[in-house]
Amino acid sequence: MEYTSIVFGGGCFWCIEAIFAEVRGVVKLEPGYAGGETKNPTYHEVCTGTTGHAEVIRITFDPNVIDVVELYEVFFATHDPTTVNRQGNDVGTHYRSVVLYNSTSQRELAETAINAVNATGIYNSPVVTEVVELDDFYLAEDYHKNYFSANSDAPYCSAVIAPKLSKFREKFRMILKS
Repeated sequence: MEYTSIVFGGGCFWCIEAIFAEVRGVVKLEPGYAGGETKNPTYHEVCTGTTGHAEVIRITFDPNVIDVVELYEVFFATHDPTTVNRQGNDVGTHYRSVVLYNSTSQRELAETAINAVNATGIYNSPVVTEVVELDDFYLAEDYHKNYFSANSDAPYCSAVIAPKLSKFREKFRMILKS
């Protein structure tokens, strides 16, 4: 089986992971850090905003089941790609909207997706999502993996992630895992 991967940052990686965990064709999700200069950063270092890294999810998927274009649709519909270094109450450079691509095709499709989102006018401001080539990816600490499923009753999960998941499920029923 030939899988491929892409890395998205769109605020807290717990939110992104919870959403993409429900998408058919997604075979592996890895929370981590990318887009910065610091080698092997820790969560606490990334949260200071001095590493240059964003909280991201590496999504490994089966392109025979889910197309990368559909992944872009989910990504741009489930966070606010028009805010710089912010998603809701989560503020800082590590919460920025970013696509870290692995190929020229992924970059071109990201740019096409951004143009399409801007053309719809669904947001009052233009998309500010960064589109950059993936250099290094650093896995997050183990306690970040499957965070929502392990901590769904935690205040952040019930107040932020659960409502976002509900909206996602309603809009993207056709691509949910069975």
